[in-house]
Amino acid sequence: MDIVISLDRVEQLKLYSKLIEKDISNILDEALEEYFIKVEKELQEKNLENENMLTNLNYDEFWDGVDI
Repeated sequence: MDIVISLDRVEQLKLYSKLIEKDISNILDEALEEYFIKVEKELQEKNLENENMLTNLNYDEFWDGVDI
């Protein structure tokens, strides 16, 4: 698996690394951690919405076909 980073991003990394005096690897690690947290939250929200779509039945839909 190859990882490709545009030249513009590499230049930005170098610039910010100097400005904030932080290693590029640490910048990338922190950025990826924040990204993964964001994506996980979005996936959990999407799963919750999907679950709600499956379980939100009105009274008639819930009891349809049930003989008592």
